[in-house]
Amino acid sequence: MHNFYTYLILSLLVFLLPCFLLQATPLAGSPTTMPKPRNETRIGAILDQTSRPGKETKVAIELAIQDFNNKTDHPLVLYLQNSRNKPVHAAIAAKELIEEHKVGFFIGGHTWEEASAIAQVITDIEPDRDTPFFLSLASTTLRQATDQWPFFIQAVPTQSTQMIAVAAILQSMGIRQVHLLYETSSSASIVSHLSQAFHQTGCVLTHSLPLASGLTSFYEELEVLKRQERKVFIIHTSLELGVSLYHTAKKMNMTGDGYLWIATNGITDGFHSVNSTVISSLKGMIGVKSYFREKTPEFLNFRRRFRLKFRSDFPEEEQDEPGIFALQGYNAIQMIKSSSPEKLHDWKPIPAKTVEIVNVNGKGYNSVYWTEGLGFSETVEDEGANSYSKTMDEIEQILWPVQPWYANRRRRNLIESSDHRLKVCVPTQSLYKQFVNVDPNGTVVDGFVIDVFRQLMTNMNIQSYQLISDDLPYDDLIKQIRSEEDINSTKYDAIAGDVTILKERHEYAVFTQPFTESGLEMIVPVRSKLSNEPWLFLKPFTAKMWWITAGITIYNGFVIWLIERRHNEDLRGPIVTQIGIVLWLAFSTLFALRGDKMHSNLSRMAVVMWLFVALIITQSYTASLASMLTAQRLEPMITSVESLRNTNATVGYCKGEFIRKYLDDVLTFPNISIKSYNSTDEYAEALNSGEIAAIFLEVPAAKLFLAQYCKSFIRSGETFKVGGYGFAFHKNYERFSEANQELLNISESGRLKELEDIYLINEKCVDEESSPDENGQLDLHSYWVLFVLTGGTSTIALVIYLIINLKEFKKSNPQHTSLSGLISTFIKDWKHGII
Repeated sequence: MHNFYTYLILSLLVFLLPCFLLQATPLAGSPTTMPKPRNETRIGAILDQTSRPGKETKVAIELAIQDFNNKTDHPLVLYLQNSRNKPVHAAIAAKELIEEHKVGFFIGGHTWEEASAIAQVITDIEPDRDTPFFLSLASTTLRQATDQWPFFIQAVPTQSTQMIAVAAILQSMGIRQVHLLYETSSSASIVSHLSQAFHQTGCVLTHSLPLASGLTSFYEELEVLKRQERKVFIIHTSLELGVSLYHTAKKMNMTGDGYLWIATNGITDGFHSVNSTVISSLKGMIGVKSYFREKTPEFLNFRRRFRLKFRSDFPEEEQDEPGIFALQGYNAIQMIKSSSPEKLHDWKPIPAKTVEIVNVNGKGYNSVYWTEGLGFSETVEDEGANSYSKTMDEIEQILWPVQPWYANRRRRNLIESSDHRLKVCVPTQSLYKQFVNVDPNGTVVDGFVIDVFRQLMTNMNIQSYQLISDDLPYDDLIKQIRSEEDINSTKYDAIAGDVTILKERHEYAVFTQPFTESGLEMIVPVRSKLSNEPWLFLKPFTAKMWWITAGITIYNGFVIWLIERRHNEDLRGPIVTQIGIVLWLAFSTLFALRGDKMHSNLSRMAVVMWLFVALIITQSYTASLASMLTAQRLEPMITSVESLRNTNATVGYCKGEFIRKYLDDVLTFPNISIKSYNSTDEYAEALNSGEIAAIFLEVPAAKLFLAQYCKSFIRSGETFKVGGYGFAFHKNYERFSEANQELLNISESGRLKELEDIYLINEKCVDEESSPDENGQLDLHSYWVLFVLTGGTSTIALVIYLIINLKEFKKSNPQHTSLSGLISTFIKDWKHGII
């Protein structure tokens, strides 16, 4: 028996020895038992040979090394290790390849976990050894990897372009909010890439759900998403996990009409490796897939050789077509043989500009394409030969060749479900229907605030919201806004009403910027200030107008007196008498003196022009004075808050505790001096009866109140700053910043002013606007032409009179030869009434 066991042990050793010897035997180049060439390049490949990407990469790398070694005497030697999808195995393999085989290059790591494990082993090698380069095949890589590890080379494009393509698809379909479901083993940088892409299109990633590798049941995870009502999902997992997840979603009625599932290339890049049954089970799913040219002679030759070797190496695989993983493995070897180590330090992966968009339909899928910077297209050829568009509208028939009758409804449902149906509370206790108008049945009709909110929803492309009326006090309504933890409750998502922005309300909600004027105003009764003005008769004209009128009147009277003095005995006499006559004559011409009593045509000319001007001036004065005497001119009975406090007056406020608190805490009115009223009629009655001396209203309400009672009350004192009206949303509302931006657009575009004109401005008090202005006096600017006419006419008459009389006097006094003597004699004779 003892001999039997001895024989058995020796037999096992003989059997296992070749296996140990072959484990690290190079698969290309010289065998280990032969002398090694001095110029060989050793490459260590660490791949998960239990996965389709690993199998394809293995075959492609071996073909690439074979092609290279057939053409050179500087061979590439490959040392292959199997990571079995475990980062720890990848790390052990990397350490073995460094210590035992001294490889100069590493290739592998389709997942970030494996890639980072290999990189860490390379970091820990002894300083006296050469550091190998590592060509990573992981498409999801942290940005700082190349900075942390100088030897780390990203050999394949990252997923940034694919995420931009996903964002473009969602934008084209009008979808704004989505969920992300991702596998934890491939999560590196995916959220970052997706968030950056969404930032450019306005889409929002509302929730991210990590999924552990190896799960087969997802009921609990999907149930959470189903309750949240958003029905657009992005899946970033392996093919196996994605298929299992989609099957579970089908059983839960979370696919088909009303749902949209978008898969990333972790799923779609494996479509060529599964049979038609698996593909058909994903019907309705769309996805982004890595694009490569399949019709070139080089690829067709590679495909033929690949299929032969792949069937030989992995006979258990049903499908033998090469995919993107095979090309990436082949290209990695090309990179090594065409680049020197110095150039590899500066090598950057060429980003994939084009992405294939697929829609699973039946046992296969339809494809269109998206190219960064160009948009969507039917085919990918030379850029100049294609017709690109920014939306998928022109190529939807290719992606969805059979459009069901409910296709438009399906898209509408997707948009609505992606935005989440907002429950918007509308308060029924608005002070004015101009702000919020709710009929007795609780149906929200219209109003300034409601129309501004509807315009905001339109600008944000949100059609899915429900206006719900509620008669609770405003502070209680704010507390009804849901929190993120109460996402499935029946509480409100927002409030649209004449709700004032207050600091304490921010504890329960966030408020947009105010869309109305902010402030608190004091309204008081008015009194007339006309009867106590003794100098009212002077108000129609300005002081300058009065002085000019008096001056031109005296001047005209002097000219008439001078001309008529020779012909009328009543105009002569002592100097004092003549001064009085001049003044009397000047002002009497305004009312009594007629042109037919004048003896000279020159005086008649001056009087006619002056009577014309005087008629216009007197009529204007009469009309202005009559307007002042009949129009009601009002002033506030109380001019300041201090006067209210000093007289211990009682004040009122509209319903709402925040105004009472402001009157009490800030304006320091005693509690016994503050009364609350529920309607504008109650305000007016209390003010008119003297029950209260003033009321305090917010600026928008004050405008409407004064329009309603424009002849009885007036604003007085300063405006006290408070928040103004704003829309309230729950604290975790994802599109809050967009709401603020769109409110600015509504204001700057003029739409807010249009709504104010419709609901508020047309309530302005016409009587108040028609009252004469305190400074609306008649001034010289309106009459200077008339004064020039009459003054000029009188001056012309005076000049003509003087010229005629001087000529006559000279004829009768030829002895005066000098002009000065002639004028002196003329004046003496004129004083004595001779001329």
